[in-house]
Amino acid sequence: MTATTAIVTGAGQGFGLAVTTALAARGATVIVCARDGARLRAATGDLPGVIPIPGDITDPSLRARLVAAARSKLDLLIHNAGELGPSPLPPLSDYPVGALRDVLETTVLAPLALTKLALPLLRMSRTGTVITLSSDAAVEAYPGWGGYGAAKAATDQLTAVLGAEEADVRAYAFDPGDMRTAMHQRAFPGEDISDRPEPETVVPALLRLLDERPESGRYRAADLLTGAG
Repeated sequence: MTATTAIVTGAGQGFGLAVTTALAARGATVIVCARDGARLRAATGDLPGVIPIPGDITDPSLRARLVAAARSKLDLLIHNAGELGPSPLPPLSDYPVGALRDVLETTVLAPLALTKLALPLLRMSRTGTVITLSSDAAVEAYPGWGGYGAAKAATDQLTAVLGAEEADVRAYAFDPGDMRTAMHQRAFPGEDISDRPEPETVVPALLRLLDERPESGRYRAADLLTGAG
């Protein structure tokens, strides 16, 4: 990972912050964004090589600033930012269409737009890689998870097609499994989720993807961690 330049979205907390911390420890330059600018700066201020750019990933000007900050070099793009939707999670029969638009905008359309901007630089890198956070809700039918699951299924397919189209770029849909994050807590309001693993424990699986660079595709953290070492 020496001299790697990366963009990580949704890096103010949770898995995005854990990945950013790990990449910074490897000497990478990491360009990060999050909606809450104060939280982003506080969380990443002491990390070497991290460039915080606050903003909403659905904002075209933010996407342009992220890619511009990479200048002429970009090796890694991690789409971590996402939108859960209403909480508590409603059945599809009660799902507000406007809320679903917001989920799709943040989870599907904005990452695609950012990928398009970043592709020229990623193609130039010898290790150009796009990683999109997936979920088991993309492939399993869980009551209440229709909106979020549909969005993640769409990103899985976009990632698969990107991998088929881009000969010089690896594209991975990465399913981290359940984690103890603010978003996961919102999905289960009032419940104790302390049995879920901390995001930091999942990061080694993603790093293994980066180190081994298998063929483009969908990968589960559980499988990568089980097969490690």
